[in-house]
Amino acid sequence: MSTEHKDEESIFYAGLKLKSQAERNAYIKAACGNNINLLNRVESLLKAHDADDSFLEAPALGPDVTAEESPSIEGPGTKIGRYELLELIGEGGMGLVYLAEQQEPLRRRVALKIVKLGMDTKQVIARFEAERQALALLDHPNIAHVFDAGTTKAGRPYFVMEYVEGVSITKYCDEQKLNIEERLELFKQVCEGVQHAHQKGIIHRDIKPSNILISNHGDKA
Repeated sequence: MSTEHKDEESIFYAGLKLKSQAERNAYIKAACGNNINLLNRVESLLKAHDADDSFLEAPALGPDVTAEESPSIEGPGTKIGRYELLELIGEGGMGLVYLAEQQEPLRRRVALKIVKLGMDTKQVIARFEAERQALALLDHPNIAHVFDAGTTKAGRPYFVMEYVEGVSITKYCDEQKLNIEERLELFKQVCEGVQHAHQKGIIHRDIKPSNILISNHGDKA
């Protein structure tokens, strides 16, 4: 991790502790000094933390929707950068989540989130970009990793995450007939992932079984 990235995180965390917006603004400007790029990144992270809508509030497994039910210029077969969209699997307040296949430099299935068509206002785009930067700070085995990010030719931002193919935690426990001790051990690992997010200044405000997936390999995100 670079020194500047460490500074970005430390300033971000310190800023979160300041309740007054005026105090926060004064602090981060002083801490970042003449480094405008650092200041912009820290401000983006803080905006993402304060945003009313969050990617983390979207269900890990979305409702049974189709591209037709949620109009967009994208759909199965569409390519965004080096990713081919396969299926719409989720929908949040401002974005759509697709199962996609990375084409190069290697082939793998990923989850790609993009701002909804019609929601791509400057305010929403700024919030979306801030959120993907905040999520990129997370590095924990029980949290899906952010792999990549970019912008479409039309100017709509997207980011790409690890795709977790599995079932909800409650369904997994029932199917595997886990006893109380085994369920608590599984829940402990979930708590460790949540703790990591909290330590990075990210609060998940919609934790429920449908948002916690157990992969086919027994891991979770």
